[in-house]
Amino acid sequence: MLNKNNIKSLVIHCSDTPDNEKLKAKDIHKMHLDFGWDGIGYHKIINRDGLIENGRPEFWIGAHVYGLNNVSLGVCLIGRKKFTKPQYNSLEVVLLDWKKKYPKANIIGHRDAIETQKTCPNFDVYSWCLKRGIIE
Repeated sequence: MLNKNNIKSLVIHCSDTPDNEKLKAKDIHKMHLDFGWDGIGYHKIINRDGLIENGRPEFWIGAHVYGLNNVSLGVCLIGRKKFTKPQYNSLEVVLLDWKKKYPKANIIGHRDAIETQKTCPNFDVYSWCLKRGIIE
């Protein structure tokens, strides 16, 4: 189980699927089961229309960023590079809620969390959060 006091990172991901695919949390859950995981690895999924779906409960250790799962929460935007305005608005809602619950946590993109070849979520999370006023 995740210890609320140990949450250090709020990690933004993308599903790295075509931007025109309207996947849901159940699709990601099936994909992750097919990987041999214990189900969906993210705590929140944001659909193309901005709907926020729950993945793993926040008290469960995620499966979204190698080496940091026990100290982080993960949110995944459906798509690859062209996210919708409703998705960005919903991402802001999720992050503001999480920052209230986990005020010491840093907001980072998956690509910034660990040394990786991945480019996920395919935008500069720090600049986006500054522009939205989510971080100072």
